[in-house]
Amino acid sequence: MTPRGRALVEVDEVERARMLLVLTHGSAGGVDAPDLLAVRDAALGVGASVARVTQAFRVAGARAPGSPARQDEAWQIVVDELRKRWPDVPLVQGGRSNGARVACRTAKAVGAASVVALAFPLHPPGRPERSRADELRGAGVEVLVVSGDRDPFGLPDPADATRMVVLPGEGHDLKKNPARVGEVVADWLQRHLS
Repeated sequence: MTPRGRALVEVDEVERARMLLVLTHGSAGGVDAPDLLAVRDAALGVGASVARVTQAFRVAGARAPGSPARQDEAWQIVVDELRKRWPDVPLVQGGRSNGARVACRTAKAVGAASVVALAFPLHPPGRPERSRADELRGAGVEVLVVSGDRDPFGLPDPADATRMVVLPGEGHDLKKNPARVGEVVADWLQRHLS
């Protein structure tokens, strides 16, 4: 339970997990988005247990996440509870779009080793003056950004992330080739396991 209500957590475990990956959705989608499922499968393949979190605002039926401060507070409570179950393995957190923003803003507070930011929404479509690059730069941990070259939310500057992968022909939904998204993330996770 969070101050925003109940969040829903779907866990896929591996025996003797080497890492915990906590993922969340964007403001308009769910945890069954093709890219999130591909990342889940890839992470399981490299020995990570995966928790996919439907945030409290979505469980409550709200269409928008509300203020970043309230969203981040609820997220931190969920991740803190998950860490009780996996206290001795590295934590990587991430999400798609708005979920990537939450992961970046809260990374240091929850003790994440790194962030996986899928389709990080640099700015609202057609509004480049409303940049969110400070959230990406302010993560305080290593950040992998995976974006499509046709994303109307813009592409972050590669200097603002530890690693930036731009997938040709992909839009904001990253659903043309979700397996490729999973491969990129699996490589990133392997790096944090060695």
